[in-house]
Amino acid sequence: MLFDFGFISIRWIWVALTILFALIEVFTLGLTTVWFALAALVLVFLSFLPIPIKFQILIFLAISAVLLFYTRPLALKKFKTGRVKTNVDSLIGMHALVTRKISEFEKGEVKLNGQFWSARTEGGSEITEGTKCEVVRIEGVQAIVRPLETATENVSN
Repeated sequence: MLFDFGFISIRWIWVALTILFALIEVFTLGLTTVWFALAALVLVFLSFLPIPIKFQILIFLAISAVLLFYTRPLALKKFKTGRVKTNVDSLIGMHALVTRKISEFEKGEVKLNGQFWSARTEGGSEITEGTKCEVVRIEGVQAIVRPLETATENVSN
């Protein structure tokens, strides 16, 4: 016999939970409650079978756990949520010109893409003014650079 809460059948509770979890996911976009919504949707159909409520809840929890722990990491990789790319990422690998000497213990300055950036070297080496270098990474508002091997490289001004 199906379990009823007064006038409400358990299948309507599963429908309500499906909608609730889906709405929470729409507003949070955290890829968390979508798995609970999918599990509740499965239970909507399973609730037509004569399965006791305690087993339905256990099935719901099992499906939710499996989806959450095994498919969420794959979905996060696929959608790359949590990481916002910025224009700074495009500066990595560009060439710059040292406008103020950079030493191991003192920041210098580089001209990169027409703008001046405070800079330091990747390995702590010294780079003199007028040297061409390559941007290895950006840390905050500071360019981390290394000197170029050849002097015939193009510089971004």
